[in-house]
Amino acid sequence: MAKTRMIHEFGMGTSLRRRDYTEAASRAIRDALWHNSVSLAEAFGFEKSDMIIDVEIGAQMPDAVDTDALLEIFPYGQPSITVTHGGLDIPKPDGSGVTVVVNAAIVVSFDMEAA
Repeated sequence: MAKTRMIHEFGMGTSLRRRDYTEAASRAIRDALWHNSVSLAEAFGFEKSDMIIDVEIGAQMPDAVDTDALLEIFPYGQPSITVTHGGLDIPKPDGSGVTVVVNAAIVVSFDMEAA
C-alpha cells in the first residue's frame, strides 16, 4: 500500500482582538474544511476513518498554537497537525494590539495500491 494524496484544501483564520493563535488556526481549518462537500472516502470505497489528514498551520507564533485543541475539530480520519512560522501579525493603527492571521493547508490521503 502507498499513501496517495487525493485532495488539498486551504483556509485562513483571524483573531481580531484577543491575539489567540489557536482560535485563528481553528478558524483557518474550518474555513478550509467547510469550503467543500466532497464525499471522497465513499467515492473510493473507503471508510471516513481511513482518511489520513495532514494539516500544516502557518502562524507568526507557532508555539502559541495548541495542536491538541485543533485535533478535536476533526470528527473522523487520522489527523496530524504541524505548525510552522507563517501567517501575519498586523499591528493596529492606534497601537492597541495586533490582528493575527493564520493559514491552514489540509491534505487528505488514503493508503492505496499504486495504479
